[in-house]
Amino acid sequence: MSRRLKTLLWGLALEALVLPALAAQEPPTWAPATLPEARQHDLQAQSGKAYRIFIAAPNQAPPPAGHPVLYVLDGNAAFPVAAFLARSAAGRSEITGLTPPIVVGIGYPNSKDFDGPARRRDYTVASGGPEDGVSEGGAEDFLDFIETELKPLIAARHPVNPERQALFGHSFGGLLVVHALLTRPDSFSTFLASSPSLWWKEQRVLEKLPLLLESNARPRVQISVGALEDDPPKGNYPPEMRAMIAQRQMIPPARQLAAQLRQAPGWENRLAYYELAGEDHGLVWLPALSRGVQFFLEQP
Repeated sequence: MSRRLKTLLWGLALEALVLPALAAQEPPTWAPATLPEARQHDLQAQSGKAYRIFIAAPNQAPPPAGHPVLYVLDGNAAFPVAAFLARSAAGRSEITGLTPPIVVGIGYPNSKDFDGPARRRDYTVASGGPEDGVSEGGAEDFLDFIETELKPLIAARHPVNPERQALFGHSFGGLLVVHALLTRPDSFSTFLASSPSLWWKEQRVLEKLPLLLESNARPRVQISVGALEDDPPKGNYPPEMRAMIAQRQMIPPARQLAAQLRQAPGWENRLAYYELAGEDHGLVWLPALSRGVQFFLEQP
């Protein structure tokens, strides 16, 4: 018998022994994935609305003034990304000198990355219509929830720095961030508005700009949009979607708001504005959030 044939027969015999043993083993058990140093809690606000609150705190002693805090809207989607950026900042703090933040995600108790009806309810500005506060226009109630319920909850759990707190939101979330900036400029030290839907109700939110300019508040502000938002690459966009995009221009009102702030007295070096190359509306929030975390942590 040739050596080659002996080797083949030996391999077949070994396979006959091993395969039944493998088949008899139970399939591997898969555990749910976890996010390092993160917790979540489903909370019913005093208004009766339900929220899922995510939190990740640095695994190190707080600075004397307390931890900075970054609040991110659409927490189901944005919190894991923001938490990673905060962990990265913590791991490099000895080199960069940046103080890593607590990250608080404000989401909803379901499996959706973006809960369309809930965010339309909570993030949009009231226009005086019959739906206000029910299916839309609830921005003021939502900001009251953050200020009077959520912030005290976080402060009771962790030592926080009330002078270094930021709010990030995208699209309708960016609209809410701009509304908070214009009407409650002292509520956060940094406002991070990604692709704010300023077109909402014929740019009604911008009617409050004089309130900010007449106040003494000078928070730091980042406004960003994707350079392709108003003219996305040709693809599978149906004609009706392209018509909607044409009616809901993102770049011109964001650019104008940034220009008005830059020209106002006392706003020198308080504003960062980006038109992010190669980005459309869907995913531009990712680089906007990355730049926003850096912008926030570099706050003097």
